[in-house]
Amino acid sequence: MNPHGASEGYWYPLVEGAQPRAVDVINALREFRTSESAMRRRTRSSLAMGETDLLALRYLIDAEAAGIGIRPTELAARLGITSASMTSLVDRLVASGYVAREPHPTDRRAVILRPTPGADEEVRHNLNQMHKRMLEAAESLTPEEIKAVMHFLERMREAVDTVNAKPGVPRR
Repeated sequence: MNPHGASEGYWYPLVEGAQPRAVDVINALREFRTSESAMRRRTRSSLAMGETDLLALRYLIDAEAAGIGIRPTELAARLGITSASMTSLVDRLVASGYVAREPHPTDRRAVILRPTPGADEEVRHNLNQMHKRMLEAAESLTPEEIKAVMHFLERMREAVDTVNAKPGVPRR
């Protein structure tokens, strides 16, 4: 037993035939995250873009679906990158045909960023089968299981959001 009262950690292997334990849940979550990361690498590779580029494109597609135009400064803040990095990112996405700069509807000095129709289609094509299989897995749960999974994931989010949090600095 370690000084914190736990006899095992998440790095311990599964015990064949034993009842599932909390560390087994953490191991399963880690395995899911590893698979998800690999899927994201494959998607980025097929779209020929980096992780930040794909995340920016996802934000722009979501904003477009909500009918919201996003300024480069807003996207930079959301991504946590500098203005110079944002300029390079937007230039790459525009050059690759995934994003268009458009005049802001009320501020003639500003531009908004919009995903091109082809960008949305290409991202959806790459992710559609994965999302379909994930939804099928979630739909196989009972209402009680859904509540339990959602509760667990909310608690995990809260746990990781507090790691290295600075007092007075909002998380997320």
